[in-house]
Amino acid sequence: MDTTGFLPIWEDRFSAYLRELGISDGSHDLSHFQRVWKTANYINRQENEPADPLVLLTAAYFHDLIALPKNHPQRQESSRLSAERTGELLVTEFPGFPQEKIPAVQHAIHAHSFSAAVPPLTPEAKILQDADRLEALGAIGAARTFYIAGQLGTRLFDPEDPLAEHRPLDDRTYALDHFTVKLLKLPALMNTAAGRRLAEENAAWLRDFMRQMHREITGDWDGNQ
Repeated sequence: MDTTGFLPIWEDRFSAYLRELGISDGSHDLSHFQRVWKTANYINRQENEPADPLVLLTAAYFHDLIALPKNHPQRQESSRLSAERTGELLVTEFPGFPQEKIPAVQHAIHAHSFSAAVPPLTPEAKILQDADRLEALGAIGAARTFYIAGQLGTRLFDPEDPLAEHRPLDDRTYALDHFTVKLLKLPALMNTAAGRRLAEENAAWLRDFMRQMHREITGDWDGNQ
């Protein structure tokens, strides 16, 4: 059955459910799900063999349904738990959802997570993984990095050596270090051509941001230090 024409209806239903759920984590809230869907939909339109749009929409809206904190000992289990819970909800809370699509939704959700290290085996999983990783790059990525740093009580940067030019990188202590430790490595890990292009553009923005941070922290306005 062609479900493409019904996507706005499903999106409205998913949004209403998640809004009622009242997720308070600003880095994994409804607006995050909506952005990931928009990006995933954009990437999908660039693909020669597009993914199933309903599977992609559903996985985008529920991929972080259970998001354990970054410092939680079972953090790597978040995507598996989200996949399991989503499968249950699609049966109990969303009558009419095509049951045959649930396993594909669950795989895409399980595989999207960096920490879970699950290989994406389907077009939907590959696109969702790219779209979610793009949230860690660019302006949104910078905002989310410092938001999470505030949650964890992490220092924003090392005022003596903000770019770790003379010390080991330590993103458990300094949020700015996380850009180099993880985020700037993401473009090379993208699955799709469109995802890689967007990731490279946003990574370039992050590098500019880091240079500007260095200027403001050190007072090196002329770039001589």
